[in-house]
Amino acid sequence: MTRTSVGHFVSEEARGTFLAAYDRAMELWPGPREELDVETAYGTVHVHRYGARTGEPVVLLHGHAGHPANWYPQIAALGEDHPVYAISTLDDPGRSVQRAVAAGSAENAAWLGEVLAGLGLERVHLAGLSYGGWLALNQAVHAPERLASVASLDPGGIEKVPARFYVHMVAGLFGMLAPRPLRPAVGRLLANPALGSPPEMIAPLMLGMRSYRPNTRPPARPFTDEELGAIRLPVLVLIGRRSALLRPRRVLERVTALIPDVQAEIVRRAGHGLNLERPELVGERLLRFFAARRAEAARSE
Repeated sequence: MTRTSVGHFVSEEARGTFLAAYDRAMELWPGPREELDVETAYGTVHVHRYGARTGEPVVLLHGHAGHPANWYPQIAALGEDHPVYAISTLDDPGRSVQRAVAAGSAENAAWLGEVLAGLGLERVHLAGLSYGGWLALNQAVHAPERLASVASLDPGGIEKVPARFYVHMVAGLFGMLAPRPLRPAVGRLLANPALGSPPEMIAPLMLGMRSYRPNTRPPARPFTDEELGAIRLPVLVLIGRRSALLRPRRVLERVTALIPDVQAEIVRRAGHGLNLERPELVGERLLRFFAARRAEAARSE
């Protein structure tokens, strides 16, 4: 995975329109919420913080072209006992401002590590969806020092991106043209939960597609067997049974065969956006996984 450019909005006016929609989407989160900026060698990374003042931090990474509001169904529950940080990732439209290319795996681990250090976070539970799931696993491979565990939801990087994923994306765009009352049903048919999501969450996605020129990012490269086998952290992998990105059974077999300390599950009645399709189940699985890791750490002290 090699990148050669930095993404940008087509104009300052387009950026302003997008950010207004982004801010409205973040109102889906419970309050109060803080906003922080962390300077890294690759640019300024914007972070949203919610929840408890003590406890092991949970850091959330959204999918490609998404934004932190995508996690809104899980925020309140996660924040009861954990400080929750959601990152507006570099390479995507949002409030982060990228100034240097993060060309590959090591560079992406570097900027994310700088964010964790800048926030003063240690022993972090890092959770990501889709491309965010790739970033989380990539951090476990290249810079695990600040991590307590990794939770990866329908992640990129386990196998090559299939052609059907791009067909799925195009079908979702056409689904947006359906009358609003019909969109949830179309979303269930396509296993695309975004179609049934609040309009505030959809608006930044649509504006970003129209007004943001992304970098030359290729699909997240698959991890090698050696990389997955070298992960020495507890890992949770949740896979949507109807995922357009992954072949669930093959992915389940690969991660359980290679990652030494992994829990993996195929989530029924869910596609690629499983945190939106099965919000309560995903929240429960995450909290249970984090609590078990905390108990294990306490027993080892």
